[in-house]
Amino acid sequence: MKGLSCNRISMVVFFIRDVYSFVNSRLLFFELTALAGMTISRMESNSKHSEPAIHLVDDDPSILRALSRLLRASGYHVEPFGSAEEFLLYRGTFPDSQGCAIVDLKLPGLNGLQLQESLRQQKEPMPVIFLTGHGDIPSSVSAMKCNAVDFLTKPVCADDLLAAVKRALTADAAERDARYRRREILSRYEKLTPREREVLALVVRGLLNKQIAFELGTVERTIKAHRAQIMAKMQVESVAELVRATEYLNIAAIGKNSS
Repeated sequence: MKGLSCNRISMVVFFIRDVYSFVNSRLLFFELTALAGMTISRMESNSKHSEPAIHLVDDDPSILRALSRLLRASGYHVEPFGSAEEFLLYRGTFPDSQGCAIVDLKLPGLNGLQLQESLRQQKEPMPVIFLTGHGDIPSSVSAMKCNAVDFLTKPVCADDLLAAVKRALTADAAERDARYRRREILSRYEKLTPREREVLALVVRGLLNKQIAFELGTVERTIKAHRAQIMAKMQVESVAELVRATEYLNIAAIGKNSS
């Protein structure tokens, strides 16, 4: 009887162990599944916001629906918003979102012109197309002075709107590329020593080594050494490349500030 009881106890222990292992494995499976789902969702969200989108800002739901249908039918990704504040909150979450904004002039809270100015002040500005039923000459002039892509009135011709969107997306891509290039060059420039920056400013003015040495009160051999360091740090192979690179920077102003 005693041996039988021991066997039963052993069976119960093994059973409990197997159940525990099974439960743990199931919990681990669900945890991994949830983690995978969150990862995929995050990747999809990042992918969604890394492609150019048309951001619609209008307090009229019917306008948002109509424009969304038109733009999606033309192959564009659309993000609709009912107010400037809602759109700016989105931009705060996705500051690098690409594309353009189609904005109504009259909005509750911040109006269209105020939204345009806010977008201009951001690290990654976004081109704006105004589409309004309340257009007037002073507003249109203000909008265009602040580099609005276009100022259209409701009801809008679909071809006119799509043409403006195409121009806006082209401008956004070009401006983003220029900003990226400028940041890249500025990063290289900041690695130069104060003396190398002085030499660079004179090189891009077209001065020869001998002339630069005279200007800076040193010898030509020292200038040659500085030029070699400048070319390496700026990642260029010729003076022509160096000049093109520094066109993105105000070398004269930077040189004065760093000297």
